[in-house]
Amino acid sequence: MATTVTVKGQVTLPKKVRDAAGIQPGDKVEVRATAAGGVIIEKAGADDGYKRRLYDIARRRPIRGITTDEFMKELRGDPAEDPSPEAVRRALRKRA
Repeated sequence: MATTVTVKGQVTLPKKVRDAAGIQPGDKVEVRATAAGGVIIEKAGADDGYKRRLYDIARRRPIRGITTDEFMKELRGDPAEDPSPEAVRRALRKRA
């Protein structure tokens, strides 16, 4: 659903969107940009419960005695063992 940004930077949320999100006149909304260049608009406080659960998990520190780098290496493997970009290109050419 497309809408237009005014000269003042304002956007009118279509009624279907407002209804689906439960947004009423006078409600506060959270607006944030995504890494992909999109925009997320949601009713303020809608994700408070989710954030609270995430912070609770973080406080419990479920992973101890290991650095972030060591943890990521365990999950993703050692980058030093990855094939070179040229080796990947050669393998892809052989498939084709």
